[in-house]
Amino acid sequence: MSPIYCTPDEAAALIRTRDTIGFGLGPANPDAFFTALGRRDDWEDLLFGGALLLGFYPVLAHPNVTYRCGFFGPAERMMLAQGANIDLVPGGFRQMGPILRRYAPRVMTAQAAAPDADGMVNLSLAVGGSMKELIMAGQDPERLLVIEVNPHLPRTSSLPPEYTNTLPLDLVDVVIENDAQPFTLPEAPTDEIDDAIATQARAYITNGATLQIGIGAVPNMVASKLAESPGGGYGVHSEMFTDGLMKLHQAGKVTNDAKGLFDGVSVTTFALGSAELYAWLDGNEQVAFLPVEVVNDPTEIAKNNALVSINGGLSVDLYGQVVADHIDGKQISGVGGHEDFVAGAEMRLDDHSLICLRSTAVSKDAARSRIVPLLPEGSVVSTPRHHVAVIVTEYGSADLSGLTERERAEAMIGLAHPDFRDELAAVAATIGRH
Repeated sequence: MSPIYCTPDEAAALIRTRDTIGFGLGPANPDAFFTALGRRDDWEDLLFGGALLLGFYPVLAHPNVTYRCGFFGPAERMMLAQGANIDLVPGGFRQMGPILRRYAPRVMTAQAAAPDADGMVNLSLAVGGSMKELIMAGQDPERLLVIEVNPHLPRTSSLPPEYTNTLPLDLVDVVIENDAQPFTLPEAPTDEIDDAIATQARAYITNGATLQIGIGAVPNMVASKLAESPGGGYGVHSEMFTDGLMKLHQAGKVTNDAKGLFDGVSVTTFALGSAELYAWLDGNEQVAFLPVEVVNDPTEIAKNNALVSINGGLSVDLYGQVVADHIDGKQISGVGGHEDFVAGAEMRLDDHSLICLRSTAVSKDAARSRIVPLLPEGSVVSTPRHHVAVIVTEYGSADLSGLTERERAEAMIGLAHPDFRDELAAVAATIGRH
């Protein structure tokens, strides 16, 4: 059965005043559709389930609209501060599909590249955790599958026949056409502290290593250092594909011939970055977009050769407990794939999981240490101490694997800013001696 083609407002009119809408993370967001929903004001009980909005949508400001969110970004933080009904649903990116299944949203939606000559819709920049729910919604006559297509989005590749990032057009109920330029993510500004952290992290990457490099200044600087320095033969198995990974490809440093898993291609589940990145991904079979339940499965991650996983943190205590998504009572981001890659990189001696952070932060015009004696009451641990391996700051790195609690504490002191080391040492002297 052929889909109906609608304007964004016509598609918005198909949503009931009491309804549920599910969507995927970040670049899966259908911008024109969500914008059109904000031009209605008759909502009685509208529930959204998804993660990481890339736009500020007035529909979420309506008092009868709620949003159950798996990962906060700037939009979620701003709208929550303005009084929107947004609540975090704790769970990693790999759990997004099962969580959506629990909600059984009547409406599923995504954005995609324009249909091809074979009547297939390419999910472009995001396969993520919503693919199965999109298919189930399209197969169920009681549900609605709304796909927003955009000619400016790239048609990305996958690994057929086992994996696909396309949907048949006849599975779709409603098609919205959007001609706007896709959301782009500017590169984060960097300074000498970021450079120092990236230099420390670079030391753990050997020729032929498999890389997971996330978002942010330090991961991009690591990729830049790899692109500019001798060595190579790298593989990529990364939840997110970034401009830094593109530049590593362009420098001829990525071969994907020694990973031991999905050899021959870089593997990812979503991409976010510049217009140049999107153009480079268009029709590019060097990068395969796979479901998050495959890309982020720790047992699959662990099959890669010499894996180096690079992620960030907000605070770490002397036991090695990492806070990465919630601090000072505020939700900053989410678990995402952080824990999956940390766990996947702990299973072999030639793998390394790096948690990179600055030694200090500025709060109320005063510097405070990100390396803390003990996490304060109310802290939400992103990564427990038994999974944490390497911690990196601008003052050095410490591999906590196999260390006792006292040895961990001593190692962590060396990563702290000198102004805070005496305080940390006083607490470290009591650890493991109760």
